[in-house]
Amino acid sequence: MNRRADEKPADAAASAEAPVPDFDQFAQNMGRLVEEYGKVTAAYLKPIERGEAKGGQADEASEMVKTLGRVAEKWVSDPRKIIEAQASLTGDFLELWSSMLKRAGGEEAKPVAEPDQRDARFADPDWSAHPIFDFVKQAYLIGSRWAESMVDKADDLDPHTREKARFYVKQIASALSPSNFVATNPELLRETLRQNGDNLVRGMKMLAEDIEAGGGELKIRQSDPGAFRIGVNIAATPGKVIFRDDIMELIQYAPSTETVLKRPLLIVPPWINKFYILDLNAEKSFIRWCVAQGLTVFCISWVNPDERHAAKDFESYMREGIFSALDAIEQATGETKVSAIGYCVGGTLLGVTLAYMAAMKDKRIDSATFFTTQVDFSQAGELSVFVDEDQIRAVEEQMTKSGYLDGARMAGAFNMLRPNDLIWSYAVNNYLKGKAPTPFDLLYWNSDSTRMPAANHSFYLRNCYLENKLSKGEMKIGGKMLDLKKVRIPVYNLATREDHIAPAKSVFTGSQCFGGPVDYVVAGSGHIAGVVNPPAKVKYQYWTGGPPEGAYETWFKGAQEHPGSWWPHWFGWLEKQAPKRVPARIPGSGELPALEDAPGTYVLKKA
Repeated sequence: MNRRADEKPADAAASAEAPVPDFDQFAQNMGRLVEEYGKVTAAYLKPIERGEAKGGQADEASEMVKTLGRVAEKWVSDPRKIIEAQASLTGDFLELWSSMLKRAGGEEAKPVAEPDQRDARFADPDWSAHPIFDFVKQAYLIGSRWAESMVDKADDLDPHTREKARFYVKQIASALSPSNFVATNPELLRETLRQNGDNLVRGMKMLAEDIEAGGGELKIRQSDPGAFRIGVNIAATPGKVIFRDDIMELIQYAPSTETVLKRPLLIVPPWINKFYILDLNAEKSFIRWCVAQGLTVFCISWVNPDERHAAKDFESYMREGIFSALDAIEQATGETKVSAIGYCVGGTLLGVTLAYMAAMKDKRIDSATFFTTQVDFSQAGELSVFVDEDQIRAVEEQMTKSGYLDGARMAGAFNMLRPNDLIWSYAVNNYLKGKAPTPFDLLYWNSDSTRMPAANHSFYLRNCYLENKLSKGEMKIGGKMLDLKKVRIPVYNLATREDHIAPAKSVFTGSQCFGGPVDYVVAGSGHIAGVVNPPAKVKYQYWTGGPPEGAYETWFKGAQEHPGSWWPHWFGWLEKQAPKRVPARIPGSGELPALEDAPGTYVLKKA
């Protein structure tokens, strides 16, 4: 194909756009960059010099090396397979080189490896238009996919080790992506030249601040931390704290209707992160919406534990959390029966509590709703890669020293499940582009981490993830063997279709553990967005399909899809059980006086 004399090739046009820097300014910024790097080093070394450095990284690195070593052993035992694997990789690179030569000669060349359409790392046009960056991109994709295939094709590898190896390969591949380095990322290279390196200076300054904030470890900012104030523009639904003990504060929310349903609602949120995921802002707040429907809403705000709470276990959270809340609700409203919601690990605690109450013939909870909750861990989500005897023992050794698991450990684990989205995209934006992240309430909440009490967390990891005792009827609390089949109250069990923490299939299996009627519902999206899905947004759909019987795949195939939020569907289920209404209740007007305004004190404590 012939080109006009004045027409430049696409590759040449892309290269011609590279800006020419002001070299004097660039040199000055490189000097400033070295100064800022000194501050980064100081922020990292300060906790070490004071003897305050956090442990655990060595154990995690050792676990990764050991796991990938097992994969390597399987390949080394069969030299023929190694040769085949090497030949496959070599063949792909020869094909890539041939493709690049064709392109250099002006011929059309089909890519050997293309990124997923949802992979934002390679969205810049120069990743395809510029031959050098296109080569780097494709070489990376070939190499990382080959590494993944080495894990998948390793013979005689137990399922847990294979899952861990996949996880570690994903972490390594994400870290080594060419999009994470200035020299191999066309967008970063252009910006660095255009700004004379000022972006790197700003980024290094933020890096020092984030290491300082993390106590010597990097705590990547995902949102503008100064854009939100708890109780002002986040967690701001009006209410009062009416009860407090060592483990929790109980919030009663102010009514916004003249009458309310007679039966109160108790929300048991997870203690991994804070309760206000259900009260982000006026538009997204599930709590505010419930109040507007005429519910008297009570919500537990868990303490952010420290060494004083080391011995607080699951039974403590049941007795000083849920049971204390039930007692307080009765004092505040005179009601002896409530509806309860449990979210994630808060739902697991609620399931444990219901089984214990069934054994004790305690009927104060009259219906239960679970949000993305597992009570059967046989098909647990991606967090199960962190759970085996060796890893639990290492975590327990860390917790023995402090009395708790540091909040950064859990936050890091959740971020590592989606490293490209939750780690490296922010590392590139903050520290290489030098841009402060935009305000985002969900990510502000995500970064507001909480600690885990040693006894509680150890019990959870061992009894649920490792041994799956609750669903087997082998868990013992307060001297009682727990049997979920004895829980015969109505249950609304919400799963989310793309949940990687509590997979929909796992929640479906758990639904079959209860002895009473279960309405199993699947919402669109994932663990957070599928739950926080207000009706006004009409963002995701949900599915209903009758009792959770048989196989999940069969159930879902026959389920009916509904547009919009599941919230009104849930409220209809709840209201039908106990439709009687009474005059609205004002927090603090009953036997329990108001202690302070919502959202209280415990939620303000930083990890």
